[in-house]
Amino acid sequence: MVDVLRIKDLIVEYTTQRGTARAVDRVSLTLGENRTLGLAGESGCGKSTLGRSLMKLVPYPGKIVSGDIILNIDHDITWKKGTIKKGDVSILELNDDQLRMIRGSEIAYIFQDPMTSLNPMLSIGKHFIQIQQAHDPTIEDEQALERAKEVLESLGILAERVDDYPHQFSGGMRQRVMIGLGLVLRPRLLIADEPTTSLDVIVEAQILEEMAELKEKFNLTMILITHNLGVLAQTADDVAIMYTGRLAELAPTEALFENPQHPYTEALLQSVPDVTKPDKKLAWIPGAPPDLVNPPDGCMFNPRCPFAMDICKQEEPPLIQSDTGGLVACHLYGRS
Repeated sequence: MVDVLRIKDLIVEYTTQRGTARAVDRVSLTLGENRTLGLAGESGCGKSTLGRSLMKLVPYPGKIVSGDIILNIDHDITWKKGTIKKGDVSILELNDDQLRMIRGSEIAYIFQDPMTSLNPMLSIGKHFIQIQQAHDPTIEDEQALERAKEVLESLGILAERVDDYPHQFSGGMRQRVMIGLGLVLRPRLLIADEPTTSLDVIVEAQILEEMAELKEKFNLTMILITHNLGVLAQTADDVAIMYTGRLAELAPTEALFENPQHPYTEALLQSVPDVTKPDKKLAWIPGAPPDLVNPPDGCMFNPRCPFAMDICKQEEPPLIQSDTGGLVACHLYGRS
């Protein structure tokens, strides 16, 4: 299997008046072709920052400090200023012109809130025309619109609605439009950042089903960023649990849900309501995530962990192989 994406020891920091906060801390991941990786964790754990880093879209005052992001491209990309050869490409070494050619066509991003991501002054069709002509100036408006109609219809939106404006769509349909914009150039990697957060459960289920179908239809490789573990149970092949910018656990989805290794993962799963167990009491994780400007020593989770030992307060646990076939960063494992 081809590795579409490889992230190596990535560090992303935000500089504030109080000091420097490390939002992504030495994260390494590999994602194979036609696989879906779920990124989960509490708000502020670094999920979205990691996702934006993959396209060099970290907003100021954020900065990618070190590491590498390798994207595998399966064809040459040629434009008037040069050519990007197929094969492994370092995203962090690309200049602005090269990034414009990669974004959308090879790696696409679906942002959290479609209402603020879509331009209220432009029709839906104009959005599709602009993104296609940005990568191929020779394409005619009519040709771009025909392609837009095909994509929209595959997402359950009538073709004639390309002339409508964002405010004329419901939240679920706007989210479908955003997915369509991400797919129109047939990217190799699609990053979906909380794509169903503001939707009701029925529309959420429809969107997830459509995304699964599109993944198979277009042979997509996907990263799904969410705080909703139920969503990942339905859609992800593997799940990475992040805490304070670090990987706490990475495992195949079924194994992670059946046998979570990290205490943080276990606590997250216990806090999810289960309609099949009406007598089950909802659990919660005591305390709050630490201040990233002044993080605790040792394991970042130790102030909230019921299994914390002395070593947890002194040494950061390494990321080691777990019994589930994945990785875990916890002093409960790997000790003689």
